[in-house]
Amino acid sequence: MRARLPDPAPIPEAPAGMPLDAVLESTTPLVARGLAAHWPAVLAANRGPLDAIAYLRGFANDAVPATATIAPPDAGGRIFYDASMRGFNFRREQVSAGVALATLARELDNTSAPMIYLGATTLDTWFPGFALDNRIDFGDRAPLASIWIGNRTRVPAHHDLPDNLACVVAGRRRFTLFPPDQIDNLYIGPLDVTPAGQPVSLVDPAAPDLARFPRFVDAWARAQVAELGPGDAVLIPSLWWHAIDALDSVNVLVNYWWRRAPDWMDAPLNALMAGLLAIRQLPAHERAHWKRMFEHYVFDADDTTAAHIPDTARGVLAPFDEAGAANLRRVLRLRLER
Repeated sequence: MRARLPDPAPIPEAPAGMPLDAVLESTTPLVARGLAAHWPAVLAANRGPLDAIAYLRGFANDAVPATATIAPPDAGGRIFYDASMRGFNFRREQVSAGVALATLARELDNTSAPMIYLGATTLDTWFPGFALDNRIDFGDRAPLASIWIGNRTRVPAHHDLPDNLACVVAGRRRFTLFPPDQIDNLYIGPLDVTPAGQPVSLVDPAAPDLARFPRFVDAWARAQVAELGPGDAVLIPSLWWHAIDALDSVNVLVNYWWRRAPDWMDAPLNALMAGLLAIRQLPAHERAHWKRMFEHYVFDADDTTAAHIPDTARGVLAPFDEAGAANLRRVLRLRLER
C-alpha cells in the first residue's frame, strides 16, 4: 500500500537579524533564508544554470579526478540499492570536474538524462579559490567544506555525525528532516553496506510502502520539510536524519561540517560496531547488566563517577586529552587483534 501522507510541518526559520553564531549553535534544525545570497556563485546561478556552470568551471581543478555517481533514467534520480540489496542502482566513475560540468550543460534540456552526481567533493581540492570568493564567517570553528553538483537526484534519509550547514548555490532543493529518535520508524538499512558511507532509510518518502513500513507514518508525523532556493541555507544538527531532493536540471550545494567535540575523539559508530560484536548476542539478562554499565560509565557519567578514585589512579576514567585518546586507541587495537 503506497499512500500519500499529509504535508509535514515546515522546518523553523531563523528570525531576521538572528546572529549567525546563534544559528550555528542551535540543536534543532533552522532555515536561514538568504544567508549566502551575496555569494558571486549564487549571483551567477540566478542568471541561469549555464552561468552557474561557467562560474564553477573557472575554479575547477581538472588535475584531480572526482567521483561521479551515474544512474540510468529509470532510477528516477534516487540513489539506492539494487533489488538484491547487495549492490546499488548506480555506478561510480572517475572523471574530471570539468567533464562533469560539461555533461550537465549538454544534458540541461534532456528530460531523460541519466542521473549525474558529484557528491561530497572537497571544495578546496576540486574547486580551489571558490571558498575565498564565497565566504561565511564561522568564527573559531574550522568546518570541512564540500560541494555537491548534479542534476535531479534523490538522496535517502541518512544522518551525519557532524553538524551541517548546507547552502544552496544553484537550483532548488527539498530537505526532509526527521529527529534522531525516529530511528525505529525509518527502517534503516545495513550498517556496513551503504550507498555513500552512512546507513540510509529504506523508505521512499515520495511513495512510502506502508504495508512494508507501517511505522513510517509515525516518523512522517515528526518530519520537517523546507524547499530552499539559491542563497538559502539550512542547519542540520548532528544525527538528524535528512533526505534531500535536488529538483532542477542543475543543482549545486555547498555544505560545511564541524563537530562540537575535539578532532581526536573517535567516531561513535565504531563503538556501536564494537557493541554489535561484543554485546548484542549475549543473554538478555547480561545485556541488561551491560546497558546499566554503559549508562554508568558513558551516558550518565559526570564528575562523581570516578570521584572515589585518586586522580593519579583513574586511568581511562580520567578526562581524555589527545595523548590519552591515542593510548586507548592503541590498547583497543591490541585487544581487537587478539
